[in-house]
Amino acid sequence: MSEQANGATRLKPPFMAFIRHGQTDWNAEGRMQGQQDIPINDIGRSQAQRNGEALRAYLEASGRDHSELEFFASPLSRTVETMRIVCRALERDEDAFGRDDRLREITFGAWEGFTIPELAAKAPELTAARKADKWGFVPPEGESYRMLMTRVEAWLVTLDRPSVVVSHGGVMRVLRGCLLGVPKPEIPSLDTPQDKVLIWDGADLSFI
Repeated sequence: MSEQANGATRLKPPFMAFIRHGQTDWNAEGRMQGQQDIPINDIGRSQAQRNGEALRAYLEASGRDHSELEFFASPLSRTVETMRIVCRALERDEDAFGRDDRLREITFGAWEGFTIPELAAKAPELTAARKADKWGFVPPEGESYRMLMTRVEAWLVTLDRPSVVVSHGGVMRVLRGCLLGVPKPEIPSLDTPQDKVLIWDGADLSFI
C-alpha cells in the first residue's frame, strides 16, 4: 500500500525491523564504501550483537515470535555477518535469511575507497556539485539517491509479511523517506546509526 506525500512516495508495508550493518574500518576512516565488500570490524560485531539482543527483547515484549518474520539482507559480507550475529542472538538458524541485490548499498562508482577531503582535492567541482544536490548527484560510474530509491521501492512493494532486514546506511535513508514521505532533498542527510534498530510498526518509525 502507498500514498503520495509532499516528498517521497509513502509506502506502508507490514511490521519491519531494519538494522544497518555494524561498523567497518572504512566507516571509521570516513571512506566512501558503497558496494565495496568491506567486512565489519570488532566494534561492528559488538554493535550487531547489541542490536540482536535489543530486537529479541523487543519481540518478546511485543509478543512476536521470530518464526513469524521474514529475514532479508544485502548480499555484501558486512550485512551477511551482521545478520548472522542477529540471528544467533534470536536463537535461530544463522543462515535462514534471503539475500536480495536490491538491498545493496548505493554505489559511489569511481569514488569508492576515497574520503571526501581526498575527492575534494582531486575533483573540487564535482564534490561541490554533490554538496549542492546530494539527492540527484550521480558520482562518476555511480548512483544517485534518486536511483537508489527506485530500486528500494521496487523491493519494498513486494513485502507482504512482517520482516527483519539488514542493509546499509543509504538504504536506511531512502527507506525512511519511503515510509514517512520525507522531502527528497532531506533524505541524504538522515541519520543512519549502526547501534540501533529501526522499527516500523505499520504506522510510524522509532529506534530501539
